[in-house]
Amino acid sequence: MHAAAEPDSPPAAFRTLVVVPTYNERDNLPRLVPQLLALDPIIDILVVDDASPDGTGDIADGLARADERIRVLHRASKQGLGTAYVAGFTDALERGYGRVVEMDADFSHRPSDLPRLLQATAEPTAAHVAIGSRLVPGGAVVGWSALRRAVSVGGSLIARLLLGLPIRDCTSGFKCFRREALQALDLTRLRSNGFAFQVEVNHACARAGLRVVEVPITFPDRVFGVSKMSWRIVTEALWLVVALRTSHMLGRTST
Repeated sequence: MHAAAEPDSPPAAFRTLVVVPTYNERDNLPRLVPQLLALDPIIDILVVDDASPDGTGDIADGLARADERIRVLHRASKQGLGTAYVAGFTDALERGYGRVVEMDADFSHRPSDLPRLLQATAEPTAAHVAIGSRLVPGGAVVGWSALRRAVSVGGSLIARLLLGLPIRDCTSGFKCFRREALQALDLTRLRSNGFAFQVEVNHACARAGLRVVEVPITFPDRVFGVSKMSWRIVTEALWLVVALRTSHMLGRTST
C-alpha cells in the first residue's frame, strides 16, 4: 500500500527527482532512500535498476509500494551508468520535474550534502547546474588510495586543459540540474558511461552556455558492495576527452 500523498503536495514543476542508478546495491538502497525522503517533502526518487542479480530491483519495488514518492525503472540488462542517467533525465522531463539530481546509491554521495546543491539551483537567477565537488576549497575525499586519488585528480585536470572546462571536478557524478538545463542539452547525443559520461555532460553544459557552480562535498569510499570503477572506465574517459578535443580542432579548421 502506498503512503498517503500530502494534501497540498506541490506540482512536479516545484519538485525534485533524484535519479539513483543501481546494480547490486541491496545493502545500500534501503538505507539511502529513507534518508533522501527525509531531507525535503518535495523530493521524489527514481531507482534505475539494471537487472541486479542480488535482488536490488525487488527491494526497490518493495520501497516503491510503501511510498508513492518512489518509482522504479527496471532495465533488462546491465547497460551502464550513463544510459541509466539519460533514461532518468528523460523520465523527469516527461513528468515535468523542476529539478533533477543524479547521485550514486553507495553513500559516496552523502544525502547530507544534497540540500546545498538544491540551494545553489533554487532561484531562477541561480546556477543552472550545481556539481558536488571534491576538488574545490572545502571538498574532500575519505578512504581513497593514492592511486585512485591520482586517477580522479589527473582525469579532471586533463579534461579541464584539453576541453577548456571551467570546472575543477570534471568526473563528479553528484549533480543537480534545473529543468531548463536538461532541456538545453541534446540527451540523445550522450553516449558515454562512467567517468566519461560526467565529462561529456560537463562539456555539453559548457557548450550550451549554462551557469555551473561547484559546491564542496565530502566523498567517502563505499562501505557496502563493490566499486564499479575499473581501468576500462578510466580508459573510456580518456578516449572521450581526446575525441571531443579532436572534434573541436576539426571544427575550427573547417570554418
